[in-house]
Amino acid sequence: MNRYPLWKYGLIVIALLFGALYTLPNFYNSSPALQVNSAKSTIKVDSSMQTRVDEALKAAHVATTGLFYEVQGAQGTVRARFVDPDTQFKAKEVLESVLNPDQTDPSYSVTFNSMSNTPGWLQSLHALPMFLGLDLRGGVHFLMQVDTNGVLNKRLQGMQASIRSGLRDKDIRHAGIERSASQITIKFTDPAVREKAKNVILDQQRDADVVDSGTGTDLLLTVSLKPAALQQAKADGVKQNIATLSKRINQLGVSEPIIQQQGADRIVVQLPGVVDVARAKDIIGRTATLEVRMKDESILDGTDATATVPYGSELFKVGRGAPVILYKEPVLTGEYISSASASFDQHQQPSVSIDLNGDGGRKMRDATRGKIGKKMAIVLFEKGKGEVLTVATIQAELSSSFQITGMGTTEAASDLALLLRAGALAAPMTIIEERVIGPQLGAENVRQGLNSTLYGFIAISIFMVVYYMLFGAFSVLALSFNLLLLVAALSLMQAALTLPGMAAIALALGMAIDSNVLINERIREELRAGNTPQSAISAGFDRAWATILDSNVTTLIVGLALLVFGSGSIRGFAVVHCLGILTSMFSSVFVSRGVVNLWYGRKRKLTTVAIGQIWKPSN
Repeated sequence: MNRYPLWKYGLIVIALLFGALYTLPNFYNSSPALQVNSAKSTIKVDSSMQTRVDEALKAAHVATTGLFYEVQGAQGTVRARFVDPDTQFKAKEVLESVLNPDQTDPSYSVTFNSMSNTPGWLQSLHALPMFLGLDLRGGVHFLMQVDTNGVLNKRLQGMQASIRSGLRDKDIRHAGIERSASQITIKFTDPAVREKAKNVILDQQRDADVVDSGTGTDLLLTVSLKPAALQQAKADGVKQNIATLSKRINQLGVSEPIIQQQGADRIVVQLPGVVDVARAKDIIGRTATLEVRMKDESILDGTDATATVPYGSELFKVGRGAPVILYKEPVLTGEYISSASASFDQHQQPSVSIDLNGDGGRKMRDATRGKIGKKMAIVLFEKGKGEVLTVATIQAELSSSFQITGMGTTEAASDLALLLRAGALAAPMTIIEERVIGPQLGAENVRQGLNSTLYGFIAISIFMVVYYMLFGAFSVLALSFNLLLLVAALSLMQAALTLPGMAAIALALGMAIDSNVLINERIREELRAGNTPQSAISAGFDRAWATILDSNVTTLIVGLALLVFGSGSIRGFAVVHCLGILTSMFSSVFVSRGVVNLWYGRKRKLTTVAIGQIWKPSN
C-alpha cells in the first residue's frame, strides 16, 4: 500500500544529486580576474588570444589560477584568474603593454573583473554560481527610448532620394517632391505623367503604398510605407541598436551585461559591476560612421607607408589592405547603405552584397563610371580614427546593388556585413531612466535577503516539527529538497537573481510547506475517522493531491502572466516564482511521500504514527 518502486527512489536520488551538484558552485568565493576584449569593431578575440595571454604572463613570471576563453553573443573574451589583487594589477600592466604596443590607439581592452573559484570539473558540467542582478551586485541600469520616428524619417529620406533619382532616370517631370513626418507627396500637372510616375514608383518601391488625388492641374501622388513595412522598419531599427550596443558594451569588460528590448521602442541596459556612469554613457552613445573612398592612384602600391601624402589625400595605416592612401573626399557615407548581407559571388566564393538607396546608387554610378580597374576602400571611423575594412578593385560600373568579393572566408564576409549594417545606431536614443547601485549596498541586500530566507526557514522548521512531530520533520526534509532544487535550477539557467527573486524564493518555501500542511491534515482526518495508519497515509496523500494541484496551477497561471506581460524586476520575480511552484509540487508530494513510505511503508503491524495531537470530536 505504502511502498515506492525502486525506480521512483532512483529518480529522487538523481534529483538530489542534480540539486547538490548545481548548488555547490554558489558556495565558492570569487577571485580577482582580468578580462580581455576587443577595443575595435574590426578586431575579434578568438581562442588564439588565450595562448597569447598565457605566454605574456609566463614571460613576466605572473602566475594565474586559470585561463578561460568564452564566447558572449558574437564576441569572444579571455579571462584570467589570480590569487590576489596585487597579482591582478601587475598582470594588467603586462597585458596592456604586450597587447597594445600603441597605447594611444589600443586594439584590446584589459579590464578588472572577478571570477568564481568553482573547480574546472564543475565548470565543464556548466555548474556555475547564480548570476546576481544589479540590486545584489551593484552596477548601472539604463532604460533607453528609441526614436522610432527617426527610423521612419531615415527610411522616408532614402525613399525620397530613390524616387527622385528613379523619376529623373525615366525622364518623368514633376512639380516638386515634399516629405512630411509619415509620407512623401509628389505634385504633377498632367494625369498621364502622374500615372506613368505611379507605375515607376510601384515597380521600384515594393513596400510603398501609392495613392493619387487632386483634380485639374493640381495632381498629387502620396507615397507612404505599408503598415507591415513600417512596423518591420521600426523593429529592425530597435534590433540594430541592440546589436550595436552589445558590441560597444563588450569594451566595458562587463561579464554578464543585460541588453534586451522592452516593449516596442525601449531598450533595457544593465551593467553589473559598473559604477562609472560617465564612461558607460560615453561608450553607449558613441557614434561610428562609414565612408567609401577612392584610392589615390598617383601613389604606387607598396610605397604607401613611406611616400609623401598628396594634398587632398590621407594615409591609413590600420586595417585590411593598409597602408593605403585614399582621397579625403568620400564617394558616399554609411547613411546611404540600406542593407548589407554575406553572400557568394558567381564563383561561389564568400562575398558581401550591398544595397544602396536611390541617391546612394546615383552617387556610386557617378563615382565609378569610367574607373574600371581602380581601387575603392570602405573605412570605418570610431573615436575619430579610421580603419580600413576592405580595399576592392572596381570590376564594372557600380549602381545601387553591388558585391565586394575576395573576402576569403564566410566568417570574414559575415563580419564585414555586420559592420556595414550595425556600425552606427539605426535611430537616436535618449536615456529616460538611470539608476546606480553601489557594490556595498548590493552586498547589504544580499546579506539581508539571505538572513530573511534563513530565519524564515528556521521558523517554519521549528513550527512543523513541534506541531506535526515526525511528519513535520519529513516536511522540513522535503522543504530542504525543494530549496536545493530551486537554487540548482536558477544556477543552471544562469537567471539573474534580484531582491524580488529572493522574495519569490521565500514565497516558494511558504507555498511548499503549505502543501505539506494539507497532506498532514488530510492524514489526521483519516485517522480521526478511524482508518488504520497505513490506509490513512495512503488516502491522505491521494486526496490532498487534487487540492495541491488546483492551488498551484492557479498560482502558476498568475506567475506566467507576470512573466509574459511584466518587465524588469517583475519578470525576475515571475521566473523564480514559476520555478518554485514546479519544484515545490515535486518535493512536497513525490519526495515527501517517498520519505514517509521509506520510514513507515514496510511496517505491517503499524498502530500509531507520529503526526502530533489528533483531536477527535466528543459525543
